[in-house]
Amino acid sequence: MPMITLLPPAPRRSLRRLRQCAAEFLRDTSATSAIELGLAMPFLMGLALSGVEVVSLAILHVKLNQLAITVADNASRAKQAQVNGAPQFREYDANQVFQAAALQSEDLDMPNRGRVILSSLQVNGSGGQWIAWQRCWGKNTWASRYGTQGTGATGTAFQGMGYTTTKMKADAGTAIMFVEIAYNYKPFFFGSILPAKVIRKEAALYVRDDRDLTKIFPSPPSVAATC
Repeated sequence: MPMITLLPPAPRRSLRRLRQCAAEFLRDTSATSAIELGLAMPFLMGLALSGVEVVSLAILHVKLNQLAITVADNASRAKQAQVNGAPQFREYDANQVFQAAALQSEDLDMPNRGRVILSSLQVNGSGGQWIAWQRCWGKNTWASRYGTQGTGATGTAFQGMGYTTTKMKADAGTAIMFVEIAYNYKPFFFGSILPAKVIRKEAALYVRDDRDLTKIFPSPPSVAATC
């Protein structure tokens, strides 16, 4: 009489096979590092981009500081010697100072994103401080924090220039070349999260030599970079 072999039902075999596969999967650690890296990648990318943003902002601050110092230094030195009088500072000299600033800041797009304000801080007839003249470079319209040309022309109410509590004040017979820079900073990677902001820098230097302080002179003919 032939023997009959009874096979386990198909669902039981499938369930046992599924359990075996699950156990093998749990014991398999060959791709653990790849999985961990994939999970950590968004955090690492955010951290890397944040680092680049911070370094870029720090470098920008240094560049703007150096630009302000250079403009003040150049303006304090520029002059045209005169045979019968003190050297003169001319519109041409102011334009040359701004041209040098343009060359120094080519990578910053200063004409479109920034503004350089150069003021001559002097002593008025009353012994007070005043802005004898002021020239600007850059397409933006930011104004000086301390006033326009002619501020403090009379009296002693105008206390000088500078964002600290102790203002800078010129001495009689000389002038301070006071430079203000305003720059529209836009984040590279987080522009949709972090808003743009205006970075401001200042620098000031006394005029190095004697200079005719009565005005800024027009000769040779040059377009005045008025504010």
